[in-house]
Amino acid sequence: MRILLVEDDPILGDGLKRGLTLVGYNVDWVSEAAPVATTLKTVEYAALILDLSLPDGSGFDILKRLRLSKNTIPVIILTAKDSTRDKVTGLDLGADDYLVKPIGVDELSARIRAVTRRSQGRATPTIHYGGLILDPEAHTVTLNNLPISLHPKEFLVLRELLENIGRVLSKNSLEQKIYGWNEDIESNAIEVYVHHLRKKLGSKLITTMRGVGYVIEKTPKT
Repeated sequence: MRILLVEDDPILGDGLKRGLTLVGYNVDWVSEAAPVATTLKTVEYAALILDLSLPDGSGFDILKRLRLSKNTIPVIILTAKDSTRDKVTGLDLGADDYLVKPIGVDELSARIRAVTRRSQGRATPTIHYGGLILDPEAHTVTLNNLPISLHPKEFLVLRELLENIGRVLSKNSLEQKIYGWNEDIESNAIEVYVHHLRKKLGSKLITTMRGVGYVIEKTPKT
């Protein structure tokens, strides 16, 4: 899951990026307001973690512009501003959650899971598909009650496809979701991960739409 972190404090930003990466997130970090709009237009993120006090602008203004442009990305405000007025303003402008610093990585990760789960219309923390169960928090996959070992990137590809059941995801879209700015991407990486997933979970799980991308159909194939 790829996250955009907007935080101007270099120590806190680095700590959050490292901590969230360790628990399985793909985190891009910017420290100013200016690049946010362009970044959100070029990369499809699962969530935005937004500080309010930035050197070149206000997080409130970023949030307001996002919602006016009909961008529905889940937004978690993470700020030192703890007044009721600021909380009400942030939530009324369209934030999905409002957190006051300091906060631990475990709680922030849980908040990210909650807002992204709601954005997908999913009520349960685990994702079920036939006999397949994926647990985003524990980073585990079971098939017919048997544990399946996956490479971290295989897990991310599977998660993205399961979170978009019935929707064809292009190779480029999957690359954007599972790789960060500074990661090298081999030209056939997605094909390799899909091949491994089919070997481990069944050849009928992922359908290739030639020239378009990959999809897990709404109804499991037998």
